[in-house]
Amino acid sequence: MLKEENEVAVLGAPQSPAPVTTTVINIRSDTTVPDHIVWSLFNTIFMNWCCLGFVAFAYSVKSRDRKMVGDITGAQSYASTAKCLNIWALVLGVFLTIGSIVALVFVFVAVYSMALETMRNRGY
Repeated sequence: MLKEENEVAVLGAPQSPAPVTTTVINIRSDTTVPDHIVWSLFNTIFMNWCCLGFVAFAYSVKSRDRKMVGDITGAQSYASTAKCLNIWALVLGVFLTIGSIVALVFVFVAVYSMALETMRNRGY
């Protein structure tokens, strides 16, 4: 008889009054996928020039749906597209808003100076 077999024979099988239980630990991945839904909603409501904010909101919702299903790769793809569209919507919205304000100021100044010139010509 081998030494190991002898020790098992002498010691016997482990005797425990409690049943053997197992523990399962679910480890979630540390990869968090931002879906940019709040940013998309802001762009949809306030900076929706050329409907880029609405399209970004749609991609954000798709990203959130993919994340809930567990498709991290699909969620990252949709989130990346939503982020790009949000950046373009914000930049385009800021430029067009500032451009509209500047154009309105120039129109107001031109109309005001034309009104003053007309009043001077009529003798007011």
